[in-house]
Amino acid sequence: MSQRDVKERISSIKNIQKITRAMEMMSAARLRRAEQRISALRPYAGAIRRMTRQAADAAGGELGALPILKQHETQDNVGFLLVTADRGLAGAFNSQILRAGLRAASELEAEGKAVHYSASGRRGVSSLAFRQKDVVGAYTGFTERPTYADARAIAHDLVAAYIDGKVDRVEIFYNGYVSPLVQELRRETLLPLQEATIVADDSDEADENESGHHALVEYEPDPEEILARLVPDYVEISIYRALLESAASELGARMTAMRNASENAGELIQDYTLEMNRARQAEITQEIMEVVAGAEALV
Repeated sequence: MSQRDVKERISSIKNIQKITRAMEMMSAARLRRAEQRISALRPYAGAIRRMTRQAADAAGGELGALPILKQHETQDNVGFLLVTADRGLAGAFNSQILRAGLRAASELEAEGKAVHYSASGRRGVSSLAFRQKDVVGAYTGFTERPTYADARAIAHDLVAAYIDGKVDRVEIFYNGYVSPLVQELRRETLLPLQEATIVADDSDEADENESGHHALVEYEPDPEEILARLVPDYVEISIYRALLESAASELGARMTAMRNASENAGELIQDYTLEMNRARQAEITQEIMEVVAGAEALV
């Protein structure tokens, strides 16, 4: 490789490094806002989940009186919601969701059950379509900054599919946000309510442990009627929380990926610069040897 080729390659890598550094800074700035949105939502989401769990406990045997609360006799049809991103360049962020969803689907299909896919994010929708999976619900264009309306639209379709008997169980796969460097793969059951993953916040558990007992609540109207209103909100807020967690995880993963790309670009620049200097020294040494040989010929 000539010095000119090496210089062009170094220049190209430097341009790429500028782009990756800019993307890292943009992701870091957006990540701070995403963290604030998660922090603001968590108390409300925890309260909705706690109220839903308490009402479900109070309803007891009457839990299946309404269609949205009814647990289907069989679970031959399972609905999967895979929460991915609209864009790539985020390391294994999208691929680990797809791998987990497809692995779980293979296990269910081996048991003779059918899986109905829904996905948010262009990466998930396109990857499922590439694998010739039938995507019954595709939701794109909002993954970096989701709104509650986006979660409501997804929840409406999933709840309708459950009430209509198209699916007997609804599960969601998403990347939970732990830190900019750590994203935790999570799989939660949304419906039926009897099997739902309703987890209280640590603060809620602490309050309960300190009090030593649960507060006695009288329901008016009946708990099952209250649940009929709470469950759609519970599904919506659970999906919205997953979307926000996924958005923050995406930005953290992209920030980390771009930082690693910038560092790798720096190492490549150093290697090519060293190679170019060696080539230049070899050329200078060759020229000196030619001059010396010419001088000796004249003697």
